[in-house]
Amino acid sequence: MQRSLLSRAWYEFLRSLVFGVAVFAYRVRFTGRENIPKRGGVLVVSNHQSHFDPPLVGLGCPRRMNYVARKTLFRFPPFRWLIASLDAIPLDRDGFGLAGIKESLRRLKRGEMVLIFPEGTRSRNGELGVLRPGFTTLAVRSGAAILPVAVDGAFAAWPRTRKFPRLGRIRVHYGAPIQAADIAGRDESELLAEVERRIRECQAILRQRERT
Repeated sequence: MQRSLLSRAWYEFLRSLVFGVAVFAYRVRFTGRENIPKRGGVLVVSNHQSHFDPPLVGLGCPRRMNYVARKTLFRFPPFRWLIASLDAIPLDRDGFGLAGIKESLRRLKRGEMVLIFPEGTRSRNGELGVLRPGFTTLAVRSGAAILPVAVDGAFAAWPRTRKFPRLGRIRVHYGAPIQAADIAGRDESELLAEVERRIRECQAILRQRERT
């Protein structure tokens, strides 16, 4: 996708605006950014603690992030305009759906970054839930690397039981990527287990740093 200068400027403007709010209100810190691949398709997989997660994971990345968004979010006109302006990929309630899969593959094959939350929904207790199978197919078919990410503190700031967020302290860690060569030699269950292990490892790093 060849994006216009206006589209790129809009993305960077929103990025700067959200970054200022995140640092001021939530003292956001990013670690492991050296693990983010500088080029090539990357499937970014993260735990899902709150509505804050998509923009926060994107903020710490120097490359433009492609976001997936539930189709229901496109029903509210102002929000539909916002996420459409960021080239969001519509997501079916129970999965990507054929159109979402095809568009995600196209962007990964073009060497872009696509962010997904394999739990499929926000955490009910702040801990990593069961990862839904199927998302690994995107990496296998596109030849993209998989970048594990963990967000911590977002659940305390905005759990799903609260209508509005509160101030807090949020940390994001980017783990070592699983390269395409390593992905090709694994079956889905093995790859799913490895992704989960790496997300948990990212969480452990964040929580260990909070204790020291």
